[in-house]
Amino acid sequence: MPGQPEGVSMGFSGFFAEGPMHSHQHHHHHTPDASGRRIGQAFFLNLSFAIIEFIGGVLTNSTAIMADAVHDLGDSLSIGSAWILNRLGRRSANSDFTYGYQRLSLFGALINGVVLVAGSVWVLSQVIPRLADPVMPVTEGMLGLAVLGVTVNGFAAYRLSAGTSLNEKVLNWHLLEDVLGWVAVLVVALIMQFVHWPILDPLLSIAFTGFILLNVARLLWSTGKLFFQGVPDAALLRDVRHTLLETEGVESAHHLHLWSLDGEHHVLTVHLVLTEDFDPAQQMQLKTDIAARLSGFELTHTTIEFEFAEEVCRDHGALRLVRGGGG
Repeated sequence: MPGQPEGVSMGFSGFFAEGPMHSHQHHHHHTPDASGRRIGQAFFLNLSFAIIEFIGGVLTNSTAIMADAVHDLGDSLSIGSAWILNRLGRRSANSDFTYGYQRLSLFGALINGVVLVAGSVWVLSQVIPRLADPVMPVTEGMLGLAVLGVTVNGFAAYRLSAGTSLNEKVLNWHLLEDVLGWVAVLVVALIMQFVHWPILDPLLSIAFTGFILLNVARLLWSTGKLFFQGVPDAALLRDVRHTLLETEGVESAHHLHLWSLDGEHHVLTVHLVLTEDFDPAQQMQLKTDIAARLSGFELTHTTIEFEFAEEVCRDHGALRLVRGGGG
């Protein structure tokens, strides 16, 4: 590399494009087109049903359904933004964004997680006061809307459940929240057909909203960690470190960094100190050996720099991981 006459930097993208890593990744990941179609279908289903909810809420005089309609409208906006970001994220890398736009999908997942948490908090703020003064709605209309709600949102959630990206997982929680909400409405409406217990409506709403809030908060934490370039998988980092340090010809490692573009496509960079001053042919053989060893890991971008034993690393503050002592 320019400015590095002694160290040898290398990227393994060439090895992985033709080797086992390529087939391994295709085995585990769905195509971006499939992901976009799933999100697009969920968007149109959710938006259409939100409009139906507003009409149904007026006809049944149900404040719970009206509140859910507002919540579904917010979900539709979140899903729509995720759909757009998903499509933008498939644009090719360029001189301004050399890794491409995949992190837009992660950004969309972060935004949607925040929206869902805020929406859940808002629902709780509306439902809790109703505990003191519950309202009896038109239960027949609630039953019809509940069946339709479970069907529409359940189908959309089923479609997104096939996705593996964080964006799809966050959006799936949006839809699961709606499914559980309509199940609660269905149960409440059935009970209130026979018993005058309007307080069941806010009680069940609090229960399912709290459950969703807890799970989405956990997912939001993991998404935020990746957004700030945290390690995507501690076990993966440990295994990669062990693999590198156990490679014949590697004395130690430092500046080992593992982060993720979008939760699925990981990036690895590391400096490896060699046991001796290898000639170019030996270095090429070592590159091939390391590429083979790392081919079982899901690494989209891998950059490894060789340093000789007496060479001073140009990056200061490096923590050296020695063979047998840090893996």
